[in-house]
Amino acid sequence: SPLLQSVGHLGHAYQEWVHQPISEKHTPRFFQSDFLEFFTRTPWWVVPLVWLPVVAWNGMLSIQRGSSLQKAATLMVVGVLEWTLLEYTLHRFLFHIKTASYWGNTLHYLLHGCHHKHPMDGYRLVFPPAGTAILALPFWELVRLLFPYEAAPAAFGGGLFGYVMYDVTHYYLHHG
Repeated sequence: SPLLQSVGHLGHAYQEWVHQPISEKHTPRFFQSDFLEFFTRTPWWVVPLVWLPVVAWNGMLSIQRGSSLQKAATLMVVGVLEWTLLEYTLHRFLFHIKTASYWGNTLHYLLHGCHHKHPMDGYRLVFPPAGTAILALPFWELVRLLFPYEAAPAAFGGGLFGYVMYDVTHYYLHHG
């Protein structure tokens, strides 16, 4: 039976269960639906393949909007630093939150707990592009509010570049 359906029912026992890793390199099934299951498994190389062109496009868009090459590059570095702060904050305050409710356990497992339970699962160490795209939209809106018109794409692209570097480094630390 799909694992995600039973995780929520663990209640208070979830915290102990999720932090007892299974070190085998197998990929557990999360969903009964093949369609949903497809969106939970991502080979590491898909992340740079999908997102590095978006990073480059955002850098070029800032230049087309009037930023100099130096300013766009600086903004991309700022974006990498933004990503670093965001990743730390998410990891510290969301990914390691204590849950006990059905939906809390289920969402925690789906977002991060599966990584603790199955740390050698090579298809769930990087975040799926569909999920990244959904989560990136509010961050794009925030960057648009915080940066001028010509600067926003480079700052956003830098953040996305930071994410790509984080995800591939994370994968390598487990499987390199």
